[in-house]
Amino acid sequence: MTALPVLPHGLHGDGPHKVIAVHGWLADRSAYDPVLPDLDRGSFQYAVVDLRGYGEARDADGTYTTAEGAADVLALADRLGWERFSLIGHSMGGSVAQRTLAVAPQRVRRIVGVSPVPASGLPLPPDQWALFSGAAHTPDNRRTILDITTGSRRPAAWLDRMVRRSVERSDAKAFRAWLDSWAGEDFHDRIDGSSVPALTVVGALDPALSAEVQRATWMRWFRQAELVELPSCGHYAMDEAPLDLIRVVEDFLRADAEDGGAKA
Repeated sequence: MTALPVLPHGLHGDGPHKVIAVHGWLADRSAYDPVLPDLDRGSFQYAVVDLRGYGEARDADGTYTTAEGAADVLALADRLGWERFSLIGHSMGGSVAQRTLAVAPQRVRRIVGVSPVPASGLPLPPDQWALFSGAAHTPDNRRTILDITTGSRRPAAWLDRMVRRSVERSDAKAFRAWLDSWAGEDFHDRIDGSSVPALTVVGALDPALSAEVQRATWMRWFRQAELVELPSCGHYAMDEAPLDLIRVVEDFLRADAEDGGAKA
């Protein structure tokens, strides 16, 4: 792993409950833009990061693995002076969040996965592997993935915009390398039995990382696990149901007793 001074990030809010949010495979930290205006900035302070190979870290060298991502997240927390914090991770970012918990469980207050990839990886059959592995250099593959995982119900213009952002804000080599890590690595034994409160939020229109998948993984591993399914949503809750997502996630984070409860 090569040195990176600190993960590029944006800070939002100045509340006492610190939260680090990690994006997924197909986007940089701008994936969280739809929810930023309506966050509870008095109760929480969010650090929304770019992983290596994405956004402002697009040209950063690295191994592009969840282990490296976790080390980078912890280095950022150290730089910010956050000894304790909660984690939010979307899709691949959910795997990075779980890896961070595995490395430093004593530092994590609560963890939220938004359609999270399980810590056991996500084995793909040969046809799906061809689709995903080819997405690094074939934008149409990215569009197909976006379409399938949102129930083939989203406007063509939205799909096109999401693909443009994905291509512009990711490095193809890093994008491809990240796939091997989040899909192929299994570290669930390092979080199995965790007492950290854990919420998984899924979309009913997402056939890939469904409630059924979460019940077989996330819900079994975390002793204090919760599952919320958003009915009219697919894999990209930040875009598809931003207000519902904020309410579910912040209600869960707000239940932490460490601050004596934050305001509603």
